[in-house]
Amino acid sequence: MKFQPGRLLATPGALRALESAGQNPADFLERHLNCDWGNLDRDDIRENEYALEHELRLLSSYRLADGQKLWIITEADRSATTLLLPEEY
Repeated sequence: MKFQPGRLLATPGALRALESAGQNPADFLERHLNCDWGNLDRDDIRENEYALEHELRLLSSYRLADGQKLWIITEADRSATTLLLPEEY
């Protein structure tokens, strides 16, 4: 784990999507906490690396097995990490 997640949260939509895809949220959370940012472009990856060093918000984006997109956001103060769907942002 490269940073502290704070309180772990998930929106109802994210939980439904994970259940529908038959996937475990812990697998994606582990990737996020180990700085595997998922499906981000180079600029967003660079932004996360900067954010990691300067205590700013972190964002990961993953594709579920059924094609749905899942985001994980850790707040700048590391008080909380939330699993959500992009449309829930």
